[in-house]
Amino acid sequence: MTTADGADALEEIRRLEAALEEARSRLNSNHEVIHSPVPTNATPTPESDLSLSTPHALLLLSDSALPLGSFAFSSGLESYLAHHKSQKPSLSFNAFLTLSLSSLAGLAVPYILAAYREPENVLKWDNDLDASTPCTVARRASVAQGRALLSVWERALRPTLPNQAHDEEAASKALAAFSAALKSSASTTQGNAQGLGLGPNGHFAPLWALVCRAMSVSLSQTAYVFLFNHAKAVLSAAVRASVMGPYQAQGVLASGWLQGGIQAAVEGNWDVSVEEAGQGVPVMDLWMGRHEALYSRIFNS
Repeated sequence: MTTADGADALEEIRRLEAALEEARSRLNSNHEVIHSPVPTNATPTPESDLSLSTPHALLLLSDSALPLGSFAFSSGLESYLAHHKSQKPSLSFNAFLTLSLSSLAGLAVPYILAAYREPENVLKWDNDLDASTPCTVARRASVAQGRALLSVWERALRPTLPNQAHDEEAASKALAAFSAALKSSASTTQGNAQGLGLGPNGHFAPLWALVCRAMSVSLSQTAYVFLFNHAKAVLSAAVRASVMGPYQAQGVLASGWLQGGIQAAVEGNWDVSVEEAGQGVPVMDLWMGRHEALYSRIFNS
C-alpha cells in the first residue's frame, strides 16, 4: 500500500466515524423524546406531586380554624350525656352521632341544595328554614353560625375573589343582598323591646350553600363538607366532655363508618324538597332544648 492509499484509508475511517457518531446522536435524541424518563433525583414539579382536583376553597371551608363558633355548641351532646348517666358515654356516642347527623341532614341538606341551585331566593329559604326549626336552642346555634359565616365571607373571603364566573357572581350578589337586608332589618328593629324578628335571620345552611357556590365548590361537596364539619364539632365536644380522647376522635373522623354515614345522609336527602324537609329525629330537639335547664354546663345553649 502506498502512502497515498494509506492517507485515503484514514480519511475514509474518519468520515465513517463522524457519520456513525451523528447517527448515534440522532438515535439518542429520538429515544429521549419517546420515553422522557424522569431522573430519580429530580425535584417533583407541582403538577407531578400535587393533585389539584380538590379546590383550595374546600380546604379553607373544612378547616377547623374557620371562625364560625361551631365548637361553642355541643349540638345536644352535653344534654344527652346528662340524661343518660347510667350508660357508658363511649359506648353510646356512635349512636348519638348517627342520630345527630340524620337529624341535621333531614332538615338542613334540602335547604342547602335549594339555596345552591337558586341563590336569588335565599331570603325565602332562610325564612322557611326558620319556620321549620321549632327548637329555640337549635335555631339560636344555626343563626349564630350563619351570621359568623357571613362576616367571614365579607371580611376575609370575598376580597380574595375579584374575578368570578357568572354562577359564582350570582351567589356573591345574593350574599351581598342578604347582608344588606339583614343590616337594614337590624337597624329598623333596634330598640324594639318585643323583638318580633320579622326580617332575615341568617341561618347557617342556606348561607353555607351560597358561600360554597361563590367559591366554586361543587354541590355534592358543599353538602358533604357541611355534615362533615358538624361531625367534627360534635367530636370536639365529646373530647372536651371526656367522652373520648383526641386520638379516638380522629379515628372516628377517619373511619369508613363515618364516611359512609355522611354519604348516605347526603344521598338520602338529595331529592327531598324543602317542603318535605323537617326534623326526622324529634328526640334531638328534646335533648337540645333541655340543655338550657341543666344545672351546670360547659357549652353554649
